[in-house]
Amino acid sequence: MNIFKKLHIQVLAAILLAIVFGLLAPKQAVQMKPLGVGFIALLKMMLGPIIFCTVVHGVGHIKDYRKLGRLGIKTLVYFEVVSTLAMLVGWATVTLAQPGTGLHAHDLADGGAAAAAVIKAGTTGDFSFTHFLLSIIPHTLLSAFTSGDILPVLFVSLLTGFALSAVSKPDWVAFRLLEEAQAIVFKILGFIMRLSPIGAFGAMAAAVGGYGGTTLLYLLRYILTYYGATLIFIFVILGIVAGMAGFSILRILSLIKEEIILAMGTGASEVAFPRLVTKLKQAGCDEVAVGFILPAGYSFNIDGACLYMACGLGFISQATDTPLSWSQQLALLAVMFLTSKGGAGATGGALVKLTASLQSTHVLPMGGVGLLFGIDRVLGVATSTTNVIGNAVATLVVSRWEGLFNREQFDAMLHERKQSARPELAASPRG
Repeated sequence: MNIFKKLHIQVLAAILLAIVFGLLAPKQAVQMKPLGVGFIALLKMMLGPIIFCTVVHGVGHIKDYRKLGRLGIKTLVYFEVVSTLAMLVGWATVTLAQPGTGLHAHDLADGGAAAAAVIKAGTTGDFSFTHFLLSIIPHTLLSAFTSGDILPVLFVSLLTGFALSAVSKPDWVAFRLLEEAQAIVFKILGFIMRLSPIGAFGAMAAAVGGYGGTTLLYLLRYILTYYGATLIFIFVILGIVAGMAGFSILRILSLIKEEIILAMGTGASEVAFPRLVTKLKQAGCDEVAVGFILPAGYSFNIDGACLYMACGLGFISQATDTPLSWSQQLALLAVMFLTSKGGAGATGGALVKLTASLQSTHVLPMGGVGLLFGIDRVLGVATSTTNVIGNAVATLVVSRWEGLFNREQFDAMLHERKQSARPELAASPRG
């Protein structure tokens, strides 16, 4: 059937097969994990070249630096406001739903070992503002592309773009080389994306096989609460933000449905980044806006991680019978405001940031991390999906504010996608 030729349908089918396989043969399903890990590694390999080519090509054509400055200020203000709202939504939802009340997790096995494992596996450490700023500067130009972080790549790309803008002419050979490099990078990406059903199958099968059954049922109330918080944030907060810029959140979700399914299947928002770059440019966003807003968003606008951390801290407080005063709650939110920044939303990244927050404040028992350790992959589906949606909305909204958006191109793309999804209507005569 023609419908199975579409990549997002193949990914969705692979996810469903993985769930069935994980429930029927959990031991064998866990062994599929390398398929998911390998696919995510392939996508992460492409992030640096894609960001560099996109940002340098876009910034290199800019002659009005004041325009880029306005774009940067509006983008960062947007990120901070929306990510703060995400934390408040998560905290309020858990406070009202009380999913951890009555769990009495202090009677369970101590999760300190799990927390230690998370800290060792992650990149926790000094989360001071000074350390965060200094981490943006790579040791060398080349090390920016080997560290695995987006911000150093973005920093080097911006410097290169500014330099190219200052010394080049519109017909300079460097621009043609960049365009050819972009074509090669996205062709490689196309090869890799053909493997996405296999990657989604491996990641989901390992998750269901390893963490399904008893653990998920035991913590089902919290899982439902967290998913509820993400839906509130997407349809209420992002819906209002999109509406203020003249967009419908439902139309945006329809536009990026393939990237949403991909993030859901792999549990990592990074894998959707390369496709979002192409999709948003095709949907009418200027190359400069996409090249700046989207990479920055994957470090400063990780809405899903903010929700995860706020919900997780509230749940641990309830589950371990550790009440928090208003001052302690405000202190935790302030710490999360800092620790949520950085990183590209990779699998398990939100759990690492949550662990870092607990470690730096000592307000809640570290053993509480053990409660989330087993279901992190299940929660990660909503986290990664929210990250992708949040950054797509940010790019569209800020582009519209700055006049770097073509509405006719956006509407035409949605209409074309609607017609391709219903070919029988497109072919039928109108009476």
